[in-house]
Amino acid sequence: MRAFLGSMTGRVFGTLLLGILMTAALTQLLADAERQRVIDEYRELHWLDRAEQLIMATEIVPPSARNAYLEVANRPGVALTEISAHADPAALPAMAPAQTEFTRALAARLGPAYLLRSVAAQPNACETALEQPVVFGLLRMKWHGTCESINVRLRDGTELILSVLPPRYATSPERTDYTWTIVLFLASIGVLAYLVARMTTRPLKQLAQAAKDLGNDINHPPLDLTGADEIRQASAAFNAMQARIRQYIFQRTQMLAAITHDLQTPLTRMRLRLEKVSEPELQERLIGDLSAMQAMVKEGLDLARSMDTSETMQLLDLDSLLDSVCADAVDASQRVDLVGHAGMALLGRPLDLRRCLVNLIDNAVKYGHAAKVTVDRINGAARIRVRDAGPGIPAAELGRVFDPFYRVETSRSRESGGTGLGLTIARNIAEQHGGSIRLVNHPEGGLEATLMLPEYYPGK
Repeated sequence: MRAFLGSMTGRVFGTLLLGILMTAALTQLLADAERQRVIDEYRELHWLDRAEQLIMATEIVPPSARNAYLEVANRPGVALTEISAHADPAALPAMAPAQTEFTRALAARLGPAYLLRSVAAQPNACETALEQPVVFGLLRMKWHGTCESINVRLRDGTELILSVLPPRYATSPERTDYTWTIVLFLASIGVLAYLVARMTTRPLKQLAQAAKDLGNDINHPPLDLTGADEIRQASAAFNAMQARIRQYIFQRTQMLAAITHDLQTPLTRMRLRLEKVSEPELQERLIGDLSAMQAMVKEGLDLARSMDTSETMQLLDLDSLLDSVCADAVDASQRVDLVGHAGMALLGRPLDLRRCLVNLIDNAVKYGHAAKVTVDRINGAARIRVRDAGPGIPAAELGRVFDPFYRVETSRSRESGGTGLGLTIARNIAEQHGGSIRLVNHPEGGLEATLMLPEYYPGK
């Protein structure tokens, strides 16, 4: 899960999902608020109409029948009760100092013949409504609509109390279960956001994979020019870059191969002429220098070949390849031990991989007089460790020994042989196969070279 959220797809998916949910929630809240406002306005008008009709109808009913009429005419929300003419004035409700907005609107409708005054105390139902919140869509709020008592004096002098009460659902809401609706809504949004995220990041993944394939094989087929205009332009630019890099590497390899090849002929002539030198000591020194030059030219050719990726990739058995390389080393009187078993296949160039392994083993035998080769599998890759019994390399020099022609000025010097290209060639080959080489000084002594090569998965 952490890897998904850290990827570009996960981040785009999370951003889209969060943005859509926030937008949907805000839109729903605004819609609920507006709908609640419209309903409140409609309810206010309805209550005004109902109160006006009730008051005027009550006035035309004979006084002896008014109580019976009101018991039938009163409805939830608007109720009218008559004040007894014999009631104690002290028990009458106190009046508010000013009229409320609803009282003023009702008084304007009834006209000056009716006297309306707002009562200071609210009905008990108002307190109950404030204690129980109203659930309306995503809104959950307390009731703030009209809820009050009004003293009404009819034209004949009769006084009544008009009570404007909250609607029924404010105190006993009938809630609908929206669980499955919300689940379906979230699922559809999640699927949509994931599809958009994949569609957006797929071209980036293709470019990243193409860059990785380019690092492993410069002759990898170019990208298909498909998708949106921007993606096609990026793919075309990537293909053009690959073509230029391939041409540059080809020209550099050809030039290096031509130079080193052409040097073979004059070096051979020089060696033949040195055989005629009469002074043995001078002849030996000159032939030694010439041999070093020939070795350097030979490794220069090997370096040029290590950058050539024209050899066909094949499916190889790593254990068989290691057995063959180590057996050849033993036949050449080198002290080489092979330990372990990988049991995996590799997709690579047989000659290049053999040259890589040979260089690592020769390097260990040359400077440590023996090589212990250990092979195993770790995290889906082959790990080949070549350890010698030499003095090792200073920690500051471990990264520089991969530079062409670089040698550590200790026991690993020119006197030990070599031109400083063996590790460079081995690293080039490893990187062309998607692997890597790392050097460390072993705690028990000696230098250990670790070659990592990825396993081949069919269909990948």
